[in-house]
Amino acid sequence: MKEAAARRPGADALAGPAVLGLVDTPSQTALLSDMADRLDRGAGFAIATLNLDHIVKLRRDGRFRSAYAAQSHVVADGNPVVWLARASGRRDVQLVPGSELITPVAALAALKNAPLALFGSTQPVLQAAAARLVADHPGLQVATCIAPPMGFDPESPAADDMLDQIAASGARIVLLALGAPKQEVLAARGFARHPQIGFLSIGAGLDFIAGTQVRAPVWVRRIAMEWLWRMLSNPRRLARRYLDCALVLPPLMAAALRKGRGS
Repeated sequence: MKEAAARRPGADALAGPAVLGLVDTPSQTALLSDMADRLDRGAGFAIATLNLDHIVKLRRDGRFRSAYAAQSHVVADGNPVVWLARASGRRDVQLVPGSELITPVAALAALKNAPLALFGSTQPVLQAAAARLVADHPGLQVATCIAPPMGFDPESPAADDMLDQIAASGARIVLLALGAPKQEVLAARGFARHPQIGFLSIGAGLDFIAGTQVRAPVWVRRIAMEWLWRMLSNPRRLARRYLDCALVLPPLMAAALRKGRGS
């Protein structure tokens, strides 16, 4: 995927229609294959999972755009992103939710003897998630669990110290559960500072593994209504986010259709 990442639009371009070209890794199979190759070569990665909320943030936050431009892989985390990709002519793009990458990545880490680091959330959540992952994947090593303090700045000297702590632990893959844009900013910074380590941004994924948050039922996900499930579970926090996503989708779809028609 190195060549695909090299073709990604520059940071400034990501505030406009060029965001449609962000997804450069079309499937979970392709992603895991390239991750395995990089682990074998001693190379790292930085993986972002694009959704509509990220697209809204990309339009508003230059730091977030720079972080996205520095990722080695971007997958489609959200059905609207898949629809946009296909409307623009990318028929190969599949849905790859970040939270659903944890299990196959843990299995890959166990297979490749690549220790994990868990970063974000709270220490009890990280410890519970680590115990669950180790139990589910014989041979898996969790090298360290780091829960940063409230107000954590991913571009601070303290963040660099934590990244160095991860490197010293021997971890090869870091699961980042900070939420956007902090996790993507830290992934870009960590990948640049320690290019032998892989960083995967997963949002609330570790809370799902630990059992401290409940994900929408499978049938809700299959009808592309997980966003509604989440909003109803916390409307005061999420209603505005999903309104912003709803407003940005029509012009993006129009741009995708124009691109798909070659205009």
